[in-house]
Amino acid sequence: MTLRHRISTAIAAAGLLLLTGPAMAQAEYPDHPVHVVLGFSAGSGADILGRYFAHQIEVLSKQPVIVDNKPGATGNIALRFVAQAKPDGYNILFTANSNMAGSRYLFKDLPFDTLKDFVPVASFAQIAFVVVVSPNSPYKTIAELTAHLKEKKDNIFGYTNQTALLSGEYYKQLAGVSAKAVSYKTAADAMRDVIDSTLDFMVMDGTFAAGQIRQGQLKALAVTTAQRSPTLKDTPTMQEAGITGYEFAPWWGCYVPKGTPQPIIDKLSGWFKQIAAMPETPIFLETIASISQDQSGPEAAARLQAELPKWETLVKAAGIEPQ
Repeated sequence: MTLRHRISTAIAAAGLLLLTGPAMAQAEYPDHPVHVVLGFSAGSGADILGRYFAHQIEVLSKQPVIVDNKPGATGNIALRFVAQAKPDGYNILFTANSNMAGSRYLFKDLPFDTLKDFVPVASFAQIAFVVVVSPNSPYKTIAELTAHLKEKKDNIFGYTNQTALLSGEYYKQLAGVSAKAVSYKTAADAMRDVIDSTLDFMVMDGTFAAGQIRQGQLKALAVTTAQRSPTLKDTPTMQEAGITGYEFAPWWGCYVPKGTPQPIIDKLSGWFKQIAAMPETPIFLETIASISQDQSGPEAAARLQAELPKWETLVKAAGIEPQ
């Protein structure tokens, strides 16, 4: 082989390496720890849900998956962090439709756009929220609570996120009662005020509330879903409890920053399909008042887009001024 031929061969090989290098790098994802960002504190319902899926991704990816809890601003601190993160698949967001749809109408001047700055990967769970009161409360039904709220002045209810806030406001609107909404950073922070009846009621994430209800720390009056929760079979829906037309159920999805390579999105989406197919997934979700879902990124995007008018209408009807 001549020297010229050897040089030409070396150049061609180098060119081939340059062409295949990016594809090889994408195929190797992930090659170091992945961070799952949650807008809620450790031990919260969102954290319990998120850690199950984070663990399963760790098993499938064969890389450490670290849950980063970034509570505050009803989840928006976490959204801002991921929106500004490098779009390489190593910072992924687990959040509810309340953040992705509701934040657009509940907050002014957000430092991100929930539709433009994120790409949905999958929808993986739907959660029942629960209207709860103190275990010592004399009220056993929504009808009794409603009568109490109509008679009493200066009523107060608690919330930790957009879904809980809007769920409470929706109840007020349909039942014709008044109550001031008080924000808490976490459901655990609100427990004392619920137990001692400082709060007249609270709308809680069923993932957190289910365990507290089983332990007798909270009394459940109704769930916000259209059907009863398998976890809380004896708790009626709001519609069964007499609040006609009431239905408000959040669902959770995985999102990545805009610009994340499609092969990475496809790999993440594939893992969620595998997790949904695991027999232990619906069993685990039932224990935390949740139902397994298996929607692709495009399906989740279409679902989110279709929900925007509902959130906008509900926020306006509730008379909530964007903060």
